[in-house]
Amino acid sequence: MNDILNKSIVLVLDRNWQAINIRTPADAFCQMATNVATALEIEFGNGARAEALRPVTWDEWITLPIRDGDQAVHTVRGQIRVPTVIVSVNFARVPKKRPKLSARTIRERDGNRCQYTGKLLRADEGSLDHILPRSRGGKDEWENLVWSDKAVNARKGNRLPHEAGLKLLSVPRAPKELPVSALIRNAHGIAEWKLFLND
Repeated sequence: MNDILNKSIVLVLDRNWQAINIRTPADAFCQMATNVATALEIEFGNGARAEALRPVTWDEWITLPIRDGDQAVHTVRGQIRVPTVIVSVNFARVPKKRPKLSARTIRERDGNRCQYTGKLLRADEGSLDHILPRSRGGKDEWENLVWSDKAVNARKGNRLPHEAGLKLLSVPRAPKELPVSALIRNAHGIAEWKLFLND
């Protein structure tokens, strides 16, 4: 079986051509074969500009030639090109989602600033601080985590901010939900995705 079938390398658009998800080629082929989605054939001219973009049904897709740079799967009928973008023909609403809670998203929410001193920090100068320490029942949640200077965080230790002589500059909150298209990243650097993503 071809490894490529199970890699998340197919961008899914809603019927208004807004990015809503990432799927595997296996999922994409199933959606195309059942007429739930069409693939986009995207032709690039000289340079990185798309010259042609057209939706293609499954029956036509399986007859398309494999171009240089295309990924393909081998079947008993021959090779089939792996789509990079599909359009979900019945889906019109872009779902919203909150970013995943992580050190990176806390750092981004807090603008790379220590929430006790206001100092702008490089990624390696800061760390996550639990306002209510875990040892005292503090949880890993948006409202209890802030980005802090490592030295300040070490000085605070297992104390509450006021016990360590510190004061938060702002009240931490969960970020607003965003359209999922804002959260999709083109980690594989797929050229066709750049037409539909802002990153």
